[in-house]
Amino acid sequence: MNTLRPLCAFLLLITILFSCQPKEEPNTAQSFPLNEITIPEIQQAYKDGTYSIRQIVQLYLDRIEAVDQNGPKLNSIIIVNPDALQIADSLDKIRGTDQKQGPLFGIPVILKDNIDTHDKMPTTAGSRILQNSFPPQDSWVAKRLKDAGAIILAKANLSEWANYRASFSSSGWSAVGGQTNNPYVLDRNPCGSSSGPAVAVSANLCAVAVGTETWGSIMCPSNANGIVGIKPTVGLWSRSGIVPISYTQDTAGPMTRTVRDAAILLGIATGIDPTDDKTLASEGNFYTDYTAFLNKDGLTGKRIGFLKTEEGKHFKVDTLMHRAIRFLKSQGTEIIELDKLVELGAAANSGKVLAYEFKDGLKKYFARLGKKAPVANLEEVIKSTLADSVEMAYFDVGRMKNAQSKENLESKEYKEALRKMLKAFRDNGIDRVMDEHGLDAIVSPTGGPAWKTDLINGDNFVLSTSVNAALSGYPNISVPMGFIGEVPVGLSFYGRAWSEPVLLEVAYAYEQGTQHRKPPTFLKTD
Repeated sequence: MNTLRPLCAFLLLITILFSCQPKEEPNTAQSFPLNEITIPEIQQAYKDGTYSIRQIVQLYLDRIEAVDQNGPKLNSIIIVNPDALQIADSLDKIRGTDQKQGPLFGIPVILKDNIDTHDKMPTTAGSRILQNSFPPQDSWVAKRLKDAGAIILAKANLSEWANYRASFSSSGWSAVGGQTNNPYVLDRNPCGSSSGPAVAVSANLCAVAVGTETWGSIMCPSNANGIVGIKPTVGLWSRSGIVPISYTQDTAGPMTRTVRDAAILLGIATGIDPTDDKTLASEGNFYTDYTAFLNKDGLTGKRIGFLKTEEGKHFKVDTLMHRAIRFLKSQGTEIIELDKLVELGAAANSGKVLAYEFKDGLKKYFARLGKKAPVANLEEVIKSTLADSVEMAYFDVGRMKNAQSKENLESKEYKEALRKMLKAFRDNGIDRVMDEHGLDAIVSPTGGPAWKTDLINGDNFVLSTSVNAALSGYPNISVPMGFIGEVPVGLSFYGRAWSEPVLLEVAYAYEQGTQHRKPPTFLKTD
């Protein structure tokens, strides 16, 4: 009998198995001097003289070059601000003087590239149709950040048109930016549409970032990239100067590594904007400083509903969720199990709302750009996209064509769909359940573990709970809940309109008591 043959086969099997295990990119993960640094720590470094603003900005620019453009090639950044160092120098001149310095003084921030900035960076929404579109003014969010002393370091990649283009897609892909990669395991998907800001924050390419959400576009990438994400109540932040999908559901929001940094960033862009009448409802409901609500004992005495509708879809997510529930109970939280929030099929109305509002919103956005707008309406976007071979390399324009087929916002179909959606998810959904059970918040897993990126078949969602806060327009906060293998998953806290203070309180207490956030190490599997 030949004993050598089975031994060789065994050794070959071991070699194959070992070669398939994730491998860490050398000298890129933990050696970065600003690794996991927070806003308060950067500000303290400026006071101490440990760093100048130019040095901080240069370190982040070097980091982007090392791990985003080279090395593991995360591909999360579309363009770096060519004036970033010049802005840093101008701020260094007033550092330590009596001149007013805002709450984000010298803090490098990355914006999703559907948020207008009036500078040398275009706002593309990931589309080649807009690759030379330079907005004539800052968005509300960008202006507030600049007024607070922040430096817009770069614009980040996204699912093209915030994932309102094709009948199916790969999250994090755009014709301008290509495919963004998950920093934990590089062949895994970063989710979207705010993939670029999430990856940039998680991989320590910036201090903090801003994403946008219509339906899960902050929550899902926060889940997949192990960060904190806040989807504010619609109207807490103005949407003026943001490439739109939905007037009813759109909002920008913080994407950070800690709840404290998210709370700091959240207060920067609140206020009444006369160009976005959704913000009128925020009067008396917003704060300019949310850090006052950060309380390590914030879970004590709270009544939180545990939404179990996603249970059974992924047993490893269930395991982490049950561990999270045990922790909440150990902190003095009363957990009330919930079987459902809304009637089955209620989310279908959102599809009609988005289609009508996307067509209407784009026309208004292009009008804001004025004479330099590259296109005037959705019909022209579709025509230009179909004529571009790079745009059409992987995905169609199915969602855009559906939106183009709709009438205006006076349509009976639109008004009825909007009424039904809001009633189902507000009056008969979150508000009803929270009133019946006297809840402070609702908790659920944010989503499942990241799937392998697939440009042929598109995304492969296992579970998601962002629908309830997204379609109601109510706030949602995702924080890291743990890991499944090498990839993170998150925990969501959501509730009534304008309930950001209590959500921050419970999310902060959970974060401080569990500390599940771990920086990525850019593992390869090939």
